[in-house]
Amino acid sequence: MKRRRFIQNTGLIGAGLFLDKLSFAAAQGFPEVRTPVSKRRFQSKSVESAIGQFRKKVKNEELGWLFENCFPNTLDTTVTFQMKNGRPDTYVITGDIDAMWLRDSTAQVWPYLGFIKSDKPLQDLIAGVINRQTECILKDPYANAFYNDENKVGEWKSDLTDMKPGIHERKWEIDSLCYPIRLAYHYWTITGDKSPFDSKWQDAIKSTLKVFKEQQRKDNAGPYKFQRTTAWATDGVPLGGYGYPVKPVGLICSIFRPSDDATIYPFLIPSNLFAITSLRQAAKMISAITNDDKLAAELTGLAQEVESAVQKYGIIDHQVFGKVYAFEVNGYGSFNLMDDANIPSLLSMPYLDAVKRTDPVYQNTRKLVLSDNNPFYFKGSAAEGVGSPHTGLDLIWPLGIITRGLTTDSEDEIKWCVQSLKNVHGGTGFMHESFHKDDPKKFTRAWFAWANTIFGEFLWKTYQEKPQCLMV
Repeated sequence: MKRRRFIQNTGLIGAGLFLDKLSFAAAQGFPEVRTPVSKRRFQSKSVESAIGQFRKKVKNEELGWLFENCFPNTLDTTVTFQMKNGRPDTYVITGDIDAMWLRDSTAQVWPYLGFIKSDKPLQDLIAGVINRQTECILKDPYANAFYNDENKVGEWKSDLTDMKPGIHERKWEIDSLCYPIRLAYHYWTITGDKSPFDSKWQDAIKSTLKVFKEQQRKDNAGPYKFQRTTAWATDGVPLGGYGYPVKPVGLICSIFRPSDDATIYPFLIPSNLFAITSLRQAAKMISAITNDDKLAAELTGLAQEVESAVQKYGIIDHQVFGKVYAFEVNGYGSFNLMDDANIPSLLSMPYLDAVKRTDPVYQNTRKLVLSDNNPFYFKGSAAEGVGSPHTGLDLIWPLGIITRGLTTDSEDEIKWCVQSLKNVHGGTGFMHESFHKDDPKKFTRAWFAWANTIFGEFLWKTYQEKPQCLMV
């Protein structure tokens, strides 16, 4: 189903039914809501060991319950692993939508990378994600989401773009090509395993570079366009499907945000910052694994060009906060100041190794994002945090609160984030896409694995580095 349609038609109603079934179990302790062992899609001894350790050491019973439910949710419910032509192959759905997003699939397995050196089956699972992502990129580097069935024709077959069987959605988002590099680079640095990085993977890197250069739009608008017959304004791409004009200044166009909503100004700064890091990581891998110094130099050169353009066109003088990163710009001087909880966001840049946490411009931007100067920062009686145009007004995303916790060294702020998240699962034992600022029982997407797993990542990181922050 389309994410937004799921939200509108079933999200809140389904949530209410689910909550009735659980009856919140407030007076009876915490109910068993994790998928039964016999129905789990994949089981990892190292992840189960971490869950046992967390539950034993963390005295807050509710946090232990949440960690056990959320951290393994990707493994429990969303992965299909097989050996295909002698190589690992892993298909990863987002949860309630049976399709594999390049972004989400990386983000969903990312928190398990720290366990793979001692867990060969888990390492194979993640190698399988890398292999599958390579196949997806080679199929269509402009697409964001794919089916397991190569011949399946989905509900968006009538979109006015170059749709093919096996593609769920073809929304061009820079981060769709950055996330696979992020996963590959860190897998390689942790394991030293080069087996996923064959000639096909190298071709996928070349394809990524080609698309990034096409979407700088120096000579023309490039081959990609997208239109959809829809009543949803954020699905619409104006001016023949190419979006609003940009001045070719070296930045890369992203017609859609990581929320899958259309950009206003196509130079999406968080995604361009992410691309800089990804290009440099790809260059290191290409140089070390293939000795293709020419390709590595091209990747590094583009990273330097985009970085210079961000510094020149992506930073704005704000009358309250000083120099801040804009969310979107067009190269002509127009800009959009806001943030969206979907990652990459401005808030998430240190988490993605795209800027240093201590960067003064980032710190100024952070203050803006976490204030009412961000039109999508909502405060209510239940919580406060960053939301998204994707779900509308007054709906806060757990991803935004989690990102806040992952990008600060402040113990008080980490404690605040932990406490806030503990209070907003709506009695279900899981995180969700979003919840109403005044009532966590009103939420969207009862099954959203990325939100669950990254919440587990945040709790595990806090447990390892600042366990005192879990005493809430």
